[in-house]
Amino acid sequence: MGERRGQQAYQNQVEEAAHTHPRGSHPRPILDRPDSRACDLDQRKNRAASCRYNLDSLVRSIPTVPKLPSPVWLFDLDNTLHDASHAIFPAISANMNTYIARVLGDGVTPASQEAVDAARIGYWKRYGATLLGMIRHHRVDAADFLRQTHDIGALHELVRYERGLERLLRRLPGRKILLTNAPTAYSTGVVRHIGLQRQFAHHVSIEDMRVHGQLHPKPSKLMLRRLLRRHGVSARRCILVEDTLINLKRAKQLGLRTAWVTQYLRYSDPIGKAPLPKMVKRPGYVDVKVKSVLRLPAHLRRLAPRHITENL
Repeated sequence: MGERRGQQAYQNQVEEAAHTHPRGSHPRPILDRPDSRACDLDQRKNRAASCRYNLDSLVRSIPTVPKLPSPVWLFDLDNTLHDASHAIFPAISANMNTYIARVLGDGVTPASQEAVDAARIGYWKRYGATLLGMIRHHRVDAADFLRQTHDIGALHELVRYERGLERLLRRLPGRKILLTNAPTAYSTGVVRHIGLQRQFAHHVSIEDMRVHGQLHPKPSKLMLRRLLRRHGVSARRCILVEDTLINLKRAKQLGLRTAWVTQYLRYSDPIGKAPLPKMVKRPGYVDVKVKSVLRLPAHLRRLAPRHITENL
């Protein structure tokens, strides 16, 4: 019964269509098909999406290459970047003698030069710096000591340095930090006079070398460890450029690379009375011995990490 009803309904629809559009009078049926241009556009979009997916999958499959770290240079100032032995050290030494003689004296008569020399050499050998001995044994105020001993007049009349230092620092790969046992006011003045103030990412002077409230200037390994942690660098990435061997030795013990600068060295003691031997061999804890810091680029392969120099 249901099948006959379906056939009858279909026959009725056919007859109605024939009556409405007699043969030869009704238009040709229009097929409901998509526009060919729209179809092509959709196909191109699908192919592009597929390509992007495949490319993204390929990129994700490539192992990530870690960013290679650059070296960090720690530059000393006096007798490394300029000739302090020429005029500056003699002026500071004279002020230091006067200051220590007054402290060691009886309040009326200053101490003898022999007593002053003995104190300076003794404290230097024991603590690495005369100032530390004066603080520990004579309760000297560090700021007062540094201010008076470094009051040497117009720096521009005393500073001697090589041309090309600014260009050298720009050429060296990596970050540069000034690390000096000199006070801030003095070291800032010298750096500005030489024209290097824009080449250092950080300026670390003796006032900044406090650990647990106590001064720890070079060659303190405790200070160096704190410095490396503060700047987030490992010892093997750092290169210490210095004129003082004990500072280089302590740095090497921590794993730093070391460069010894020798051209301005004249004496082997802090009071300027023991001449330095003309020929001093490179100690084992020194990676590179150079006469001038301008020679550092020639030794990059020995100082810097391998990936920095492999294309030089």
